[in-house]
Amino acid sequence: MKAAQHTSYDKQNITLSVTEIAKPSITSNQVLIKVTAAGVNPLDNMISRGEVKMIVPYKLPQTAGNEVVGLVEEVGSNVTKFAVGDRVFGRLPLDNIGAFAEYVAVEVQALAKVPDYLTDVEAAAVPLTALTIMQALDLMKAQAGKTIFISGGTGGVGGMAIPIAKAKGLTVITNGDGVNGERVLALGADRFIDYKTEDYTETVKDVDYVLDTLGGAETEKQMSIMKKGGHLVSLRAMPNGDFAKRMNLPKWKQILLQQVGRKFDKMAVKYGVHYHFIFVESNGEQLQEVADIFSKLQIKPSIDTVYPFEEVNAALDKVANGRSRGKTVLSF
Repeated sequence: MKAAQHTSYDKQNITLSVTEIAKPSITSNQVLIKVTAAGVNPLDNMISRGEVKMIVPYKLPQTAGNEVVGLVEEVGSNVTKFAVGDRVFGRLPLDNIGAFAEYVAVEVQALAKVPDYLTDVEAAAVPLTALTIMQALDLMKAQAGKTIFISGGTGGVGGMAIPIAKAKGLTVITNGDGVNGERVLALGADRFIDYKTEDYTETVKDVDYVLDTLGGAETEKQMSIMKKGGHLVSLRAMPNGDFAKRMNLPKWKQILLQQVGRKFDKMAVKYGVHYHFIFVESNGEQLQEVADIFSKLQIKPSIDTVYPFEEVNAALDKVANGRSRGKTVLSF
């Protein structure tokens, strides 16, 4: 089968080589998926550049791709949840990625059924982002009736975070470019702040939770609007010691990441809040919950560009260097 692989870690080069490799065989707890679409993410480029080696040290050559949609072609002897012909999607397990290929063998716990109303391309935009949000809300121990601030809610993350947070009973405040205000309110946000005309640090206070999609100087600004004891989960700042422990990384990596994240831990102490960093893991059960929420609300993710699989490197370049108004997807 054809597969796109990274063969070396290279900060300057995110190009994958499209090559022929053996079609995978499955274990008793896996299914074989004939891939129909794959989401292309900044994470794919981060892996090629060696930026996540500390968290997941892949043995090279490695078939790339973290987010898959496809049809079940074969099921393992212990699998009862899925049948041949089912349309499934998932964020692949950290130690077993490989969505940029014609076939992939996947642990059954990583998968959920694609909602009927979504096309394969639309479905490819869901798992990574939706699971990030579900896992962030878990880390926050988010409770219905409390308030969350989602920074940069007009982007792809916000487009999914807002309806999921609403479905979990949270009051949602978000900010972004005013031209997208109505769209964001239509997704269920309770309050939208146009960053060009209003400074949220002056008009928002006492929020329980923050989903930080921006990082940089914004992380501290967001801590300043929180209640004491609140929880901030960052998708963009730095991993810390707590994160390393949660991921069961070796002791030396825990010590190293404790140093790396110390700045944010100190910041959190200053504001009396909890700081968390997240690296999304596979979870079919959570994804099924998302699929059910999305089916009820008929939420469609926004798609920017669809590339044929053969143009995988153009898709990776688009994600690295292009301005996107939605998800970049590979179609098989």
